[in-house]
Amino acid sequence: MNRNNEMNDSLLSEEEIDQIVEQQANDESAWESSIFVQKNSTSVFLPSEVATKAVFFANLHREPSVETWLIRVIQERIQLEEAAFLQIKGELVKDSSK
Repeated sequence: MNRNNEMNDSLLSEEEIDQIVEQQANDESAWESSIFVQKNSTSVFLPSEVATKAVFFANLHREPSVETWLIRVIQERIQLEEAAFLQIKGELVKDSSK
């Protein structure tokens, strides 16, 4: 028997894992101690003109803070960039297969 078969034979199925977790769910000794994860914040320098416009548009969109508005705008822009990238990548793959 080769090493890959041995590894596959020792893996638990999803159902087996679920069963073990359910059995241990209320057993505190079966679990490690809790860990707490804290997000690291970062600072970004914005020119005063850009910051002023960001505050204006955050208020216009009734965001609770300029930070939440900026996060939303950045996330939307990243989604647009990812979509454009995937489209171009798909076109390049299609062209290279011709």
